[in-house]
Amino acid sequence: MKTEPGLHPLLVLFLAPFAGLLVTLSLAPFDFWPAGILSCSLYAYLLCTCSVRDAIWRSWLFGMGMFGSGVSWVFVSINVYGGAGIPLATFLIVLFCAGLSVLFQVSFGWFYVRFVRALPGGMLMGFPVTWVLAEWLRSWLFTGFPWLYLGYGHLDTPISGWAPVLGVYGLSFICAMTGICLFLAWRSRQAVACATYAVIVITLWAGGAVLKPIEWVVKASEQPLSVVLYQPNVPQEHKWDPAWYQPILQQLREASEPYYGADILVWPEAAIPGFYQRAGDFLEPIAQRAAASETTLFAGAPYLGEQGRSYYNSVIALGDGEGVYHKQHLVPFGEYVPLEDILRGLIAFFDLPMSAFKAGPDDQPPLRAGAYRVAPYLCYEVVYPELVARSARSSDLLLTISNDSWFGKSIGPLQHLQMAQMRALENGRYMIRGTNNGVSAIIDQRGQIVAQTDQFVEAVLEGEVEVMLGNTPFGTFGVTPVIVGCGSALLLMVLMYLGFWREKD
Repeated sequence: MKTEPGLHPLLVLFLAPFAGLLVTLSLAPFDFWPAGILSCSLYAYLLCTCSVRDAIWRSWLFGMGMFGSGVSWVFVSINVYGGAGIPLATFLIVLFCAGLSVLFQVSFGWFYVRFVRALPGGMLMGFPVTWVLAEWLRSWLFTGFPWLYLGYGHLDTPISGWAPVLGVYGLSFICAMTGICLFLAWRSRQAVACATYAVIVITLWAGGAVLKPIEWVVKASEQPLSVVLYQPNVPQEHKWDPAWYQPILQQLREASEPYYGADILVWPEAAIPGFYQRAGDFLEPIAQRAAASETTLFAGAPYLGEQGRSYYNSVIALGDGEGVYHKQHLVPFGEYVPLEDILRGLIAFFDLPMSAFKAGPDDQPPLRAGAYRVAPYLCYEVVYPELVARSARSSDLLLTISNDSWFGKSIGPLQHLQMAQMRALENGRYMIRGTNNGVSAIIDQRGQIVAQTDQFVEAVLEGEVEVMLGNTPFGTFGVTPVIVGCGSALLLMVLMYLGFWREKD
Protein backbone atom coordinates (compact mmCIF):
# COMPACT_ATOMS: atom_id res chain seq x y z
CA MET A 1 0.00 0.00 0.00
CA LYS A 2 1.57 3.30 -1.12
CA THR A 3 1.42 6.35 1.10
CA GLU A 4 3.07 9.74 0.88
CA PRO A 5 6.25 10.16 2.91
CA GLY A 6 5.68 10.59 6.63
CA LEU A 7 2.25 8.91 6.75
CA HIS A 8 2.69 5.35 7.93
CA PRO A 9 0.12 2.73 6.82
CA LEU A 10 -0.66 1.91 10.45
CA LEU A 11 -1.38 5.58 11.10
CA VAL A 12 -3.80 5.58 8.17
CA LEU A 13 -5.43 2.43 9.55
CA PHE A 14 -6.16 4.28 12.80
CA LEU A 15 -6.69 7.85 11.62
CA ALA A 16 -9.20 7.22 8.81
CA PRO A 17 -11.85 5.34 10.84
CA PHE A 18 -11.24 7.70 13.79
CA ALA A 19 -12.04 10.65 11.51
CA GLY A 20 -15.28 8.89 10.52
CA LEU A 21 -16.13 8.19 14.16
CA LEU A 22 -15.86 11.92 14.88
CA VAL A 23 -18.89 12.57 12.65
CA THR A 24 -21.01 10.39 14.94
CA LEU A 25 -19.64 12.11 18.04
CA SER A 26 -20.78 15.47 16.67
CA LEU A 27 -24.40 14.28 16.51
CA ALA A 28 -26.99 13.23 19.10
CA PRO A 29 -26.75 11.97 21.74
CA PHE A 30 -23.09 13.03 22.10
CA ASP A 31 -23.56 16.53 20.63
CA PHE A 32 -19.86 17.42 20.60
CA TRP A 33 -20.15 19.61 17.50
CA PRO A 34 -16.41 20.48 17.12
CA ALA A 35 -15.84 16.78 16.34
CA GLY A 36 -17.54 17.16 12.95
CA ILE A 37 -15.25 20.02 12.00
CA LEU A 38 -12.17 18.09 13.14
CA SER A 39 -13.40 15.09 11.13
CA CYS A 40 -13.33 17.17 7.95
CA SER A 41 -9.85 18.50 8.76
CA LEU A 42 -8.47 14.99 9.28
CA TYR A 43 -10.21 13.62 6.21
CA ALA A 44 -8.84 16.46 4.07
CA TYR A 45 -5.38 15.69 5.45
CA LEU A 46 -5.75 12.03 4.51
CA LEU A 47 -6.76 12.93 0.94
CA CYS A 48 -4.56 15.97 0.34
CA THR A 49 -1.75 14.33 -1.67
CA CYS A 50 -2.59 10.64 -1.89
CA SER A 51 -3.18 8.64 -5.05
CA VAL A 52 -6.64 7.68 -6.26
CA ARG A 53 -6.03 4.12 -5.09
CA ASP A 54 -5.12 5.29 -1.59
CA ALA A 55 -8.10 7.65 -1.58
CA ILE A 56 -10.42 4.70 -2.16
CA TRP A 57 -8.91 2.72 0.72
CA ARG A 58 -8.86 5.65 3.12
CA SER A 59 -12.39 6.68 2.24
CA TRP A 60 -13.63 3.16 2.85
CA LEU A 61 -11.98 3.17 6.29
CA PHE A 62 -13.49 6.61 6.99
CA GLY A 63 -16.91 5.29 6.00
CA MET A 64 -16.56 2.22 8.20
CA GLY A 65 -15.74 4.49 11.14
CA MET A 66 -18.69 6.77 10.42
CA PHE A 67 -21.35 4.23 9.50
CA GLY A 68 -20.07 1.56 11.88
CA SER A 69 -20.51 3.91 14.83
CA GLY A 70 -23.39 6.03 13.55
CA VAL A 71 -25.82 3.34 12.39
CA SER A 72 -24.90 0.66 14.89
CA TRP A 73 -28.51 0.80 16.09
CA VAL A 74 -29.52 -1.39 13.13
CA PHE A 75 -27.91 -4.27 15.02
CA VAL A 76 -30.72 -4.16 17.61
CA SER A 77 -33.48 -4.69 15.06
CA ILE A 78 -31.56 -7.51 13.35
CA ASN A 79 -30.53 -9.31 16.54
CA VAL A 80 -33.36 -8.68 19.01
CA TYR A 81 -36.37 -8.46 16.70
CA GLY A 82 -35.06 -10.08 13.53
CA GLY A 83 -34.20 -13.40 15.12
CA ALA A 84 -30.55 -13.36 14.00
CA GLY A 85 -27.97 -14.56 16.52
CA ILE A 86 -25.12 -12.29 17.53
CA PRO A 87 -22.61 -13.73 15.00
CA LEU A 88 -25.05 -13.46 12.09
CA ALA A 89 -26.32 -10.03 13.19
CA THR A 90 -22.73 -8.80 13.50
CA PHE A 91 -21.91 -10.11 10.03
CA LEU A 92 -24.99 -8.42 8.54
CA ILE A 93 -24.31 -5.06 10.17
CA VAL A 94 -20.66 -5.15 9.05
CA LEU A 95 -21.83 -6.01 5.53
CA PHE A 96 -24.37 -3.17 5.68
CA CYS A 97 -21.80 -0.60 6.80
CA ALA A 98 -19.23 -1.86 4.30
CA GLY A 99 -21.78 -1.47 1.51
CA LEU A 100 -22.68 2.06 2.58
CA SER A 101 -18.99 2.93 2.74
CA VAL A 102 -18.35 1.66 -0.78
CA LEU A 103 -21.48 3.21 -2.24
CA PHE A 104 -21.16 6.66 -0.73
CA GLN A 105 -17.82 7.35 0.96
CA VAL A 106 -15.57 5.60 -1.55
CA SER A 107 -17.38 7.36 -4.38
CA PHE A 108 -16.76 10.68 -2.60
CA GLY A 109 -13.03 10.02 -2.12
CA TRP A 110 -12.55 8.71 -5.64
CA PHE A 111 -14.37 11.62 -7.27
CA TYR A 112 -12.71 14.27 -5.11
CA VAL A 113 -9.15 13.03 -5.66
CA ARG A 114 -9.59 11.99 -9.29
CA PHE A 115 -11.45 15.04 -10.59
CA VAL A 116 -11.74 17.87 -8.05
CA ARG A 117 -8.60 18.21 -5.95
CA ALA A 118 -6.38 19.52 -8.78
CA LEU A 119 -8.89 22.14 -9.95
CA PRO A 120 -8.41 25.82 -9.07
CA GLY A 121 -9.80 26.08 -5.54
CA GLY A 122 -10.22 22.32 -5.65
CA MET A 123 -9.31 21.86 -2.00
CA LEU A 124 -10.77 25.00 -0.43
CA MET A 125 -14.08 24.99 -2.31
CA GLY A 126 -14.04 21.54 -3.90
CA PHE A 127 -13.96 19.55 -0.67
CA PRO A 128 -17.10 21.06 0.96
CA VAL A 129 -18.96 21.24 -2.35
CA THR A 130 -18.29 17.59 -3.11
CA TRP A 131 -19.19 16.62 0.47
CA VAL A 132 -22.61 18.29 0.19
CA LEU A 133 -23.31 16.70 -3.19
CA ALA A 134 -22.39 13.31 -1.68
CA GLU A 135 -24.82 13.88 1.20
CA TRP A 136 -27.52 14.84 -1.29
CA LEU A 137 -26.79 11.70 -3.33
CA ARG A 138 -27.33 9.72 -0.16
CA SER A 139 -30.83 11.22 0.16
CA TRP A 140 -32.24 9.58 -2.98
CA LEU A 141 -29.99 6.88 -4.44
CA PHE A 142 -31.64 3.45 -3.97
CA THR A 143 -34.54 5.18 -2.11
CA GLY A 144 -32.02 7.05 0.06
CA PHE A 145 -30.35 6.79 3.44
CA PRO A 146 -30.13 10.46 4.58
CA TRP A 147 -28.48 9.79 7.93
CA LEU A 148 -25.36 11.22 9.64
CA TYR A 149 -25.29 14.61 7.92
CA LEU A 150 -22.67 16.97 9.33
CA GLY A 151 -25.18 19.81 9.62
CA TYR A 152 -27.29 18.08 12.27
CA GLY A 153 -24.55 18.67 14.84
CA HIS A 154 -25.13 22.43 14.64
CA LEU A 155 -28.69 22.90 15.86
CA ASP A 156 -27.38 24.97 18.76
CA THR A 157 -24.34 26.70 17.25
CA PRO A 158 -24.27 30.14 15.60
CA ILE A 159 -24.43 28.66 12.10
CA SER A 160 -27.92 27.28 12.85
CA GLY A 161 -29.07 30.71 11.71
CA TRP A 162 -28.42 29.53 8.17
CA ALA A 163 -30.79 26.54 8.52
CA PRO A 164 -34.03 28.41 7.61
CA VAL A 165 -32.20 29.74 4.53
CA LEU A 166 -30.01 26.88 3.33
CA GLY A 167 -31.25 23.86 5.30
CA VAL A 168 -29.14 21.07 6.73
CA TYR A 169 -27.06 20.87 3.52
CA GLY A 170 -26.02 24.49 4.01
CA LEU A 171 -24.90 23.73 7.55
CA SER A 172 -22.96 20.71 6.28
CA PHE A 173 -21.22 22.96 3.76
CA ILE A 174 -20.21 25.47 6.44
CA CYS A 175 -19.01 22.70 8.75
CA ALA A 176 -16.93 21.13 5.97
CA MET A 177 -15.64 24.54 4.85
CA THR A 178 -14.57 25.33 8.42
CA GLY A 179 -12.74 22.01 8.65
CA ILE A 180 -10.91 22.47 5.34
CA CYS A 181 -9.92 26.03 6.27
CA LEU A 182 -8.43 24.83 9.55
CA PHE A 183 -6.49 22.14 7.71
CA LEU A 184 -5.23 24.50 5.00
CA ALA A 185 -4.21 27.08 7.59
CA TRP A 186 -2.29 24.42 9.51
CA ARG A 187 -0.70 23.20 6.29
CA SER A 188 0.27 26.65 5.03
CA ARG A 189 1.44 28.31 8.26
CA GLN A 190 1.72 31.59 6.34
CA ALA A 191 0.23 34.71 7.84
CA VAL A 192 -1.60 35.92 4.72
CA ALA A 193 -3.08 32.51 3.94
CA CYS A 194 -4.12 31.93 7.56
CA ALA A 195 -5.76 35.35 7.66
CA THR A 196 -7.70 34.55 4.48
CA TYR A 197 -8.98 31.28 5.90
CA ALA A 198 -9.89 33.00 9.17
CA VAL A 199 -11.90 35.64 7.31
CA ILE A 200 -13.85 32.92 5.46
CA VAL A 201 -14.70 31.05 8.66
CA ILE A 202 -15.56 34.19 10.64
CA THR A 203 -17.79 35.46 7.83
CA LEU A 204 -19.77 32.21 7.65
CA TRP A 205 -20.17 31.88 11.41
CA ALA A 206 -20.91 35.56 11.96
CA GLY A 207 -23.46 35.42 9.14
CA GLY A 208 -25.25 32.61 10.97
CA ALA A 209 -25.21 34.61 14.20
CA VAL A 210 -26.74 37.61 12.40
CA LEU A 211 -29.43 35.48 10.77
CA LYS A 212 -30.33 33.55 13.92
CA PRO A 213 -32.59 36.17 15.56
CA ILE A 214 -34.58 36.81 12.37
CA GLU A 215 -38.24 35.85 12.62
CA TRP A 216 -38.99 34.28 9.26
CA VAL A 217 -42.53 33.33 10.31
CA VAL A 218 -45.10 34.89 12.64
CA LYS A 219 -47.84 33.56 14.90
CA ALA A 220 -51.24 33.18 13.26
CA SER A 221 -52.99 34.11 16.50
CA GLU A 222 -52.33 34.66 20.19
CA GLN A 223 -54.29 31.52 21.05
CA PRO A 224 -52.14 28.36 20.83
CA LEU A 225 -53.55 24.88 20.23
CA SER A 226 -53.53 22.35 23.04
CA VAL A 227 -51.84 19.05 22.23
CA VAL A 228 -51.70 15.71 24.02
CA LEU A 229 -49.35 12.92 22.94
CA TYR A 230 -49.94 9.44 24.31
CA GLN A 231 -46.86 7.21 24.47
CA PRO A 232 -48.16 3.66 25.15
CA ASN A 233 -44.76 1.91 25.44
CA VAL A 234 -46.14 -1.35 24.04
CA PRO A 235 -43.32 -3.96 23.93
CA GLN A 236 -42.38 -4.76 20.36
CA GLU A 237 -42.73 -8.50 20.97
CA HIS A 238 -46.41 -7.92 21.90
CA LYS A 239 -47.22 -5.50 19.10
CA TRP A 240 -48.41 -8.00 16.50
CA ASP A 241 -49.33 -10.87 18.84
CA PRO A 242 -53.09 -11.55 18.35
CA ALA A 243 -53.42 -12.26 22.07
CA TRP A 244 -52.43 -8.67 22.79
CA TYR A 245 -54.74 -7.02 20.25
CA GLN A 246 -57.64 -6.30 22.60
CA PRO A 247 -55.45 -5.35 25.61
CA ILE A 248 -53.60 -2.81 23.47
CA LEU A 249 -56.89 -1.29 22.23
CA GLN A 250 -58.20 -1.13 25.79
CA GLN A 251 -54.99 0.61 26.90
CA LEU A 252 -55.40 3.23 24.16
CA ARG A 253 -59.06 3.79 25.04
CA GLU A 254 -58.58 4.17 28.78
CA ALA A 255 -55.44 6.28 28.64
CA SER A 256 -56.94 8.75 26.17
CA GLU A 257 -60.30 9.24 27.88
CA PRO A 258 -59.28 12.13 30.19
CA TYR A 259 -57.80 14.16 27.32
CA TYR A 260 -60.73 14.66 24.98
CA GLY A 261 -61.17 18.39 24.85
CA ALA A 262 -57.61 19.04 23.75
CA ASP A 263 -57.38 20.41 20.22
CA ILE A 264 -55.10 17.58 19.08
CA LEU A 265 -54.57 14.08 20.50
CA VAL A 266 -51.83 11.90 19.00
CA TRP A 267 -51.28 8.14 19.02
CA PRO A 268 -48.00 6.81 17.57
CA GLU A 269 -47.19 4.89 14.41
CA ALA A 270 -49.16 1.62 14.15
CA ALA A 271 -50.81 2.34 17.50
CA ILE A 272 -53.70 0.17 16.28
CA PRO A 273 -52.11 -3.27 15.77
CA GLY A 274 -54.44 -4.29 12.98
CA PHE A 275 -56.00 -2.90 9.83
CA TYR A 276 -57.93 0.33 10.25
CA GLN A 277 -60.91 -1.01 8.30
CA ARG A 278 -61.23 -3.96 10.69
CA ALA A 279 -61.16 -1.84 13.85
CA GLY A 280 -64.46 -0.06 13.26
CA ASP A 281 -66.11 -1.30 16.46
CA PHE A 282 -63.23 0.22 18.42
CA LEU A 283 -62.68 3.42 16.43
CA GLU A 284 -66.22 4.60 15.72
CA PRO A 285 -67.14 5.38 19.36
CA ILE A 286 -63.74 7.05 19.83
CA ALA A 287 -64.21 9.17 16.71
CA GLN A 288 -67.64 10.25 17.94
CA ARG A 289 -66.25 11.05 21.39
CA ALA A 290 -63.46 13.12 19.86
CA ALA A 291 -65.81 14.99 17.51
CA ALA A 292 -68.16 15.85 20.36
CA SER A 293 -65.18 17.31 22.25
CA GLU A 294 -63.86 19.15 19.18
CA THR A 295 -60.69 17.07 19.38
CA THR A 296 -58.75 15.80 16.40
CA LEU A 297 -57.23 12.37 16.98
CA PHE A 298 -54.29 11.37 14.81
CA ALA A 299 -53.82 7.60 14.95
CA GLY A 300 -51.30 5.36 13.23
CA ALA A 301 -52.62 2.13 11.72
CA PRO A 302 -52.07 -0.25 8.79
CA TYR A 303 -54.58 0.56 6.05
CA LEU A 304 -56.02 -1.82 3.47
CA GLY A 305 -55.96 -0.70 -0.15
CA GLU A 306 -58.63 -1.31 -2.75
CA GLN A 307 -60.05 -4.84 -2.65
CA GLY A 308 -57.51 -5.74 0.05
CA ARG A 309 -54.76 -6.33 -2.51
CA SER A 310 -52.27 -3.99 -0.84
CA TYR A 311 -51.78 -2.27 2.45
CA TYR A 312 -50.16 0.91 3.65
CA ASN A 313 -48.53 2.29 6.76
CA SER A 314 -50.87 5.18 7.47
CA VAL A 315 -52.00 7.93 9.80
CA ILE A 316 -55.71 8.71 10.03
CA ALA A 317 -57.39 11.88 11.31
CA LEU A 318 -60.52 11.18 13.38
CA GLY A 319 -63.02 13.25 15.34
CA ASP A 320 -62.74 16.96 14.51
CA GLY A 321 -60.24 16.19 11.76
CA GLU A 322 -60.23 14.45 8.42
CA GLY A 323 -57.92 12.74 5.99
CA VAL A 324 -55.77 9.65 5.56
CA TYR A 325 -52.07 9.74 4.75
CA HIS A 326 -50.12 6.76 3.38
CA LYS A 327 -46.38 6.64 3.97
CA GLN A 328 -44.32 7.39 0.84
CA HIS A 329 -40.76 6.50 1.86
CA LEU A 330 -40.68 2.94 3.18
CA VAL A 331 -37.88 1.46 5.27
CA PRO A 332 -36.05 -1.37 3.47
CA PHE A 333 -36.56 -4.75 5.23
CA GLY A 334 -38.72 -3.16 7.95
CA GLU A 335 -41.60 -2.23 5.62
CA TYR A 336 -40.69 -3.90 2.36
CA VAL A 337 -38.10 -6.48 1.37
CA PRO A 338 -35.83 -5.78 -1.61
CA LEU A 339 -35.28 -8.89 -3.75
CA GLU A 340 -38.25 -10.37 -1.93
CA ASP A 341 -38.38 -13.60 -3.92
CA ILE A 342 -34.81 -14.39 -2.87
CA LEU A 343 -34.68 -13.14 0.72
CA ARG A 344 -38.09 -14.07 2.11
CA GLY A 345 -37.77 -17.03 4.46
CA LEU A 346 -33.98 -17.04 4.77
CA ILE A 347 -33.99 -15.64 8.33
CA ALA A 348 -36.65 -14.10 10.55
CA PHE A 349 -35.27 -10.60 9.84
CA PHE A 350 -36.57 -10.87 6.27
CA ASP A 351 -40.01 -11.85 7.55
CA LEU A 352 -40.68 -9.12 10.11
CA PRO A 353 -44.37 -8.41 10.81
CA MET A 354 -45.93 -5.91 8.42
CA SER A 355 -42.95 -5.88 6.04
CA ALA A 356 -44.86 -5.84 2.75
CA PHE A 357 -46.29 -2.33 2.70
CA LYS A 358 -46.93 -0.38 -0.49
CA ALA A 359 -45.67 3.19 -0.84
CA GLY A 360 -48.30 5.91 -0.94
CA PRO A 361 -48.49 8.52 -3.74
CA ASP A 362 -46.38 11.66 -3.55
CA ASP A 363 -49.22 14.15 -4.10
CA GLN A 364 -51.30 13.54 -0.98
CA PRO A 365 -53.05 16.55 0.59
CA PRO A 366 -52.39 17.56 4.21
CA LEU A 367 -54.53 16.19 7.00
CA ARG A 368 -56.98 18.46 8.80
CA ALA A 369 -57.19 19.29 12.50
CA GLY A 370 -60.23 21.53 12.78
CA ALA A 371 -59.47 24.47 10.47
CA TYR A 372 -55.74 23.79 10.34
CA ARG A 373 -53.64 21.90 7.80
CA VAL A 374 -51.24 19.31 9.21
CA ALA A 375 -48.37 17.82 7.21
CA PRO A 376 -47.82 14.20 8.39
CA TYR A 377 -44.62 12.16 8.25
CA LEU A 378 -44.36 8.56 9.29
CA CYS A 379 -41.14 7.60 11.08
CA TYR A 380 -38.31 7.53 8.54
CA GLU A 381 -39.90 10.18 6.32
CA VAL A 382 -38.98 13.06 8.61
CA VAL A 383 -35.29 12.59 7.77
CA TYR A 384 -35.87 13.66 4.13
CA PRO A 385 -35.39 17.47 3.92
CA GLU A 386 -36.99 17.94 0.51
CA LEU A 387 -40.02 15.75 1.24
CA VAL A 388 -40.76 17.69 4.43
CA ALA A 389 -40.23 21.09 2.81
CA ARG A 390 -42.53 20.21 -0.07
CA SER A 391 -45.53 19.53 2.16
CA ALA A 392 -44.64 21.95 4.97
CA ARG A 393 -44.93 25.03 2.76
CA SER A 394 -48.68 24.52 2.42
CA SER A 395 -49.33 23.39 6.01
CA ASP A 396 -49.79 25.02 9.40
CA LEU A 397 -48.26 22.31 11.59
CA LEU A 398 -45.90 19.36 11.16
CA LEU A 399 -46.68 15.95 12.64
CA THR A 400 -44.43 12.92 12.78
CA ILE A 401 -45.37 9.64 14.42
CA SER A 402 -42.93 6.79 14.89
CA ASN A 403 -42.21 3.49 16.56
CA ASP A 404 -38.53 3.53 17.48
CA SER A 405 -38.93 0.41 19.62
CA TRP A 406 -37.13 -1.47 16.84
CA PHE A 407 -33.87 0.15 17.93
CA GLY A 408 -34.04 -0.36 21.69
CA LYS A 409 -31.61 1.50 23.94
CA SER A 410 -29.40 2.67 21.10
CA ILE A 411 -28.45 6.06 19.72
CA GLY A 412 -30.85 5.69 16.76
CA PRO A 413 -33.99 7.19 18.35
CA LEU A 414 -32.05 10.21 19.63
CA GLN A 415 -30.54 10.84 16.20
CA HIS A 416 -34.07 10.55 14.79
CA LEU A 417 -35.33 13.20 17.24
CA GLN A 418 -32.49 15.56 16.28
CA MET A 419 -33.44 15.30 12.61
CA ALA A 420 -37.07 16.15 13.45
CA GLN A 421 -35.77 19.25 15.24
CA MET A 422 -33.88 20.29 12.11
CA ARG A 423 -37.00 19.92 9.96
CA ALA A 424 -38.90 22.25 12.33
CA LEU A 425 -36.08 24.83 12.18
CA GLU A 426 -35.71 24.63 8.38
CA ASN A 427 -39.42 25.19 7.77
CA GLY A 428 -40.39 27.51 10.63
CA ARG A 429 -43.13 25.21 11.87
CA TYR A 430 -43.95 23.51 15.14
CA MET A 431 -43.30 19.77 14.98
CA ILE A 432 -45.44 17.34 16.99
CA ARG A 433 -43.59 14.04 17.47
CA GLY A 434 -45.51 11.06 18.85
CA THR A 435 -43.74 7.75 19.46
CA ASN A 436 -44.46 4.36 20.98
CA ASN A 437 -41.68 4.39 23.55
CA GLY A 438 -39.98 7.77 23.23
CA VAL A 439 -38.81 10.29 22.70
CA SER A 440 -42.20 11.96 22.17
CA ALA A 441 -41.78 15.72 21.93
CA ILE A 442 -43.18 19.11 21.01
CA ILE A 443 -40.64 21.10 18.99
CA ASP A 444 -41.01 24.82 18.27
CA GLN A 445 -40.37 26.66 15.02
CA ARG A 446 -36.75 27.25 16.01
CA GLY A 447 -36.04 23.56 16.40
CA GLN A 448 -35.99 23.68 20.19
CA ILE A 449 -37.72 21.03 22.29
CA VAL A 450 -40.52 22.63 24.30
CA ALA A 451 -41.55 19.44 26.10
CA GLN A 452 -40.60 15.78 25.88
CA THR A 453 -41.12 12.38 27.48
CA ASP A 454 -38.61 9.95 28.88
CA GLN A 455 -37.86 6.81 26.91
CA PHE A 456 -39.18 3.32 27.67
CA VAL A 457 -42.10 4.44 29.85
CA GLU A 458 -45.82 4.82 29.31
CA ALA A 459 -46.41 8.55 29.33
CA VAL A 460 -48.78 11.37 28.46
CA LEU A 461 -47.26 14.62 27.22
CA GLU A 462 -49.43 17.74 27.39
CA GLY A 463 -48.41 21.00 25.77
CA GLU A 464 -49.24 23.74 23.31
CA VAL A 465 -48.26 24.51 19.73
CA GLU A 466 -48.38 27.76 17.78
CA VAL A 467 -49.67 27.99 14.24
CA MET A 468 -47.17 30.00 12.18
CA LEU A 469 -47.79 32.09 9.07
CA GLY A 470 -45.31 32.55 6.24
CA ASN A 471 -42.49 30.40 4.98
CA THR A 472 -38.75 30.39 5.49
CA PRO A 473 -36.55 30.71 2.39
CA PHE A 474 -35.73 27.01 2.71
CA GLY A 475 -39.41 26.17 3.09
CA THR A 476 -40.12 28.04 -0.14
CA PHE A 477 -37.26 26.80 -2.31
CA GLY A 478 -36.18 23.56 -0.62
CA VAL A 479 -32.76 22.06 -1.32
CA THR A 480 -32.54 23.30 -4.91
CA PRO A 481 -30.50 26.51 -4.33
CA VAL A 482 -27.80 24.70 -2.33
CA ILE A 483 -27.49 21.77 -4.73
CA VAL A 484 -27.52 24.01 -7.82
CA GLY A 485 -24.99 26.29 -6.12
CA CYS A 486 -22.65 23.40 -5.37
CA GLY A 487 -22.98 22.03 -8.88
CA SER A 488 -22.33 25.49 -10.33
CA ALA A 489 -19.23 25.91 -8.14
CA LEU A 490 -17.84 22.64 -9.47
CA LEU A 491 -18.58 23.69 -13.05
CA LEU A 492 -16.87 27.04 -12.49
CA MET A 493 -13.75 25.32 -11.17
CA VAL A 494 -13.69 23.07 -14.24
CA LEU A 495 -14.03 26.07 -16.58
CA MET A 496 -11.25 27.88 -14.74
CA TYR A 497 -9.08 24.79 -15.06
CA LEU A 498 -9.74 24.47 -18.80
CA GLY A 499 -9.11 28.17 -19.32
CA PHE A 500 -5.83 27.90 -17.42
CA TRP A 501 -4.57 25.07 -19.62
CA ARG A 502 -5.60 26.78 -22.85
CA GLU A 503 -3.81 29.93 -21.76
CA LYS A 504 -0.72 27.89 -20.83
CA ASP A 505 -0.72 26.15 -24.18
